[in-house]
Amino acid sequence: MMELPELQEQIGQIKQDLDQQLPNLSAHDVLESFRVEFLGRKGRITQLFKQMGTLEPGARGEAGRLINELKDHATVCFEERDKLRQSEVRRQALVADRLDVSLPGSQHALGCLHPMTLVQREIEAIFMKMGFDVATGPEIETEYYNFEALNIPADHPARADWDTFYIEGDRLLRPHTSPVQIRVMEQSEPPVRIICPGRCYRRDTQDATHSPVFHQVELLWIEEGLSLAHLKHVLELFTQEFFGEGYEMLFSGDFFPFTEPSVQVHIKAPGATNWMEIMGAGMVDPAVLSNVGYDAEKYTGFAFGLGIERMAMLRYGIDDIRAFLTNDLRFIRQFS
Repeated sequence: MMELPELQEQIGQIKQDLDQQLPNLSAHDVLESFRVEFLGRKGRITQLFKQMGTLEPGARGEAGRLINELKDHATVCFEERDKLRQSEVRRQALVADRLDVSLPGSQHALGCLHPMTLVQREIEAIFMKMGFDVATGPEIETEYYNFEALNIPADHPARADWDTFYIEGDRLLRPHTSPVQIRVMEQSEPPVRIICPGRCYRRDTQDATHSPVFHQVELLWIEEGLSLAHLKHVLELFTQEFFGEGYEMLFSGDFFPFTEPSVQVHIKAPGATNWMEIMGAGMVDPAVLSNVGYDAEKYTGFAFGLGIERMAMLRYGIDDIRAFLTNDLRFIRQFS
């Protein structure tokens, strides 16, 4: 039979051991060991409760009170140290995540426009300043809009399978943006002042200067009294805006089914000796005007078409058209 003084001595020893460990209760593993040693299911305080059955019945009340006081003391010590530990963990996390607003910001790479986009937008801006509107149309066209309405006869080489991408029946991938001109004229009365940028397709073997997919800008101006002199003036303004001052221009005769007369346009840079061909042009053939219901005796007009890739190659000194299709960021970033 255990006596109460003996139990009191054990309680005092446990409290002394408990208090000695308090200064070191900072780490999670040490705190957990403390809880298991004193408050766990097999801990030292729990074992005291089991010894109460060996006491005399009259001493058990006092023994229970003393053990509960020790348990409450151990519980309070554990919870306080656990709160301090959690507070320190949060403080360290805040320190680690602290944002120093005085440091330089993170650099994020920005995208850049493709040189083809830059050149197309510049060409559009130049002609829009002259009063032209931008018109677009479908890339899948019919033979009528692509050939017949443009006065291109059935036996013309451009209508052969080896030159044009046919889909089925009379549907094809347009080899030029001229069909847009026909569609606009069908829906509008003169005067008509438009440019028609867009993607085109031809059965060309890809090399340094040819591609089966390319981009084109065509211009159309229909009004009373227009002549080749107006065409030359517009092209001179464009050349000065796009290439710069000092360029010379030369017209040479040519033939296109949809213009009459037709010319090739050449330019020469200041100090250069060689002429560069930049586009085909001419006065709109009266047959084309009649096909859209215009009075060919009253109205005249001119049109021309230029390749956007060619303009970009001349502008930036690029000698291979395939560079535009490689998606090489080192190439694209040069023009940003």
